[in-house]
Amino acid sequence: MPAQVHPTAVVSQAAVLADDVVVGPFTVLDGRVTLAAGVVVGPHCHLVGELHVGAGCRFHAGCVIGDAPQHLGYTNEPTRTVIGERCIFREHVTVHRAMPGGETRIGSDCFLMAGSHVAHDCVVGDAVVLANGALLGGHVTVGDRAFLSGNTAVHQFCRVGRLAMLGGTSAVTQDLPPFWVAQGGVNRARGVNVVGMRRAGVSREEITAVRKAYRLLNLAGRTIPDALAEVEAAHGHLPAVVELAAFYRTTKRGVVTARMAGDDAASE
Repeated sequence: MPAQVHPTAVVSQAAVLADDVVVGPFTVLDGRVTLAAGVVVGPHCHLVGELHVGAGCRFHAGCVIGDAPQHLGYTNEPTRTVIGERCIFREHVTVHRAMPGGETRIGSDCFLMAGSHVAHDCVVGDAVVLANGALLGGHVTVGDRAFLSGNTAVHQFCRVGRLAMLGGTSAVTQDLPPFWVAQGGVNRARGVNVVGMRRAGVSREEITAVRKAYRLLNLAGRTIPDALAEVEAAHGHLPAVVELAAFYRTTKRGVVTARMAGDDAASE
């Protein structure tokens, strides 16, 4: 089927649309916007190039994707946004293109709920969920299958690890390690995302090792190097432990931590 473009939509001559793309009323495709097979763009959206959208993505009403970064140093240089396949962008999601020399990238199978925001130069993995009002500052990296709950915020240049979870109305200004849950205020670890790990098919042995690692790193009063050494001595053969240790050793902003005994209750 040829692309179905509503007569009120405005489509740039530079845009490239697969045959079965649907573009809704009063939507604007501005510049080099490339939409792969099966993409559906709802009403009143604004997609700005350079933008590449993978097959099967859907944009609900009012999305603004690929607009200029909110950065005082940006002077309209050509940069781009790349989005994988089968992503869902609910109402009024905003995603900004990169600063010069960078790239804003979102993986496949992501679900960005209403009002969530991805700033310039972010790199978002596969199957990531941003609930309503979740905000990513510039240059944030989010690992696969991470879950950011409603009205959460991640400070610029922070990392959120794979299968990590940020609880509602919480924020981080430091790195959130893979598998950790942060909840309640700013930079407060609360436990391990056991449910998410099980759903992702992580083995019981790895989940047990990660829970032990959480307690050693957060609640045992040990230094991080000593805690990592003990965890690796016992469980260093497990991929989840290797991933966790590597994340800690490559942090530039520090990592979130529990602040008082009992903060691992979420891991039970």
